[in-house]
Amino acid sequence: MDFDHLLDQAIEMLQRRGRLTYRTLKRQFELDDETLEDLIFELIEGQRLATDENGTVLIWAGKADGTPEVASPSEQVTPSPVIKADTSTPLEPSPIETTPLSTEMHTPEAERRQLTILFTDLVDSTKLSGQLDPEDYREVVRAYQTACAEVTERLECHIAQTLGDGLLIYSGYPVAHENDAERAVRVGLGILDAMKALNERLAAHSALRADS
Repeated sequence: MDFDHLLDQAIEMLQRRGRLTYRTLKRQFELDDETLEDLIFELIEGQRLATDENGTVLIWAGKADGTPEVASPSEQVTPSPVIKADTSTPLEPSPIETTPLSTEMHTPEAERRQLTILFTDLVDSTKLSGQLDPEDYREVVRAYQTACAEVTERLECHIAQTLGDGLLIYSGYPVAHENDAERAVRVGLGILDAMKALNERLAAHSALRADS
């Protein structure tokens, strides 16, 4: 089942029942953790058809015809988000995204490369999305991605894919170095350091908004 078909079935099920636990979605569609997280993110942030309750339950937020409701402004003070990056190294590299071919036929030469793959995403991002307004959560994710990109570019690595709040990073492509594995580790450590500074900046911004 492709993701579009999965999304349609999940929307239909959620609209019919009104409330669905994450566990029910996982069991009903036999999802792994990553696919479940992507599905929940799409329902809450992408389609605006659901809201989160306690990080375990989806609540239908759309109209009877399936269109999203317009949320009323919240008068509560937005909590200061604290974000953490989870960095890991997959065993096998994912395929590099390809660009469309030009009208002129061109066959690139094959090239063998040794790549070190790093994957990073936000810890408890689903819970965080339930604590913040959609606009605030989007800004937090963008700030996180920008911080990761700055560290990645500084060490001459490459962001191959952006998967929701996750980033797939290559060390050794497009430029190879003798210490690509070391560079990947340094990228991971640099991202963790960047999160400390980012959290402090977000906390200060949240405090200013609360005082205003």
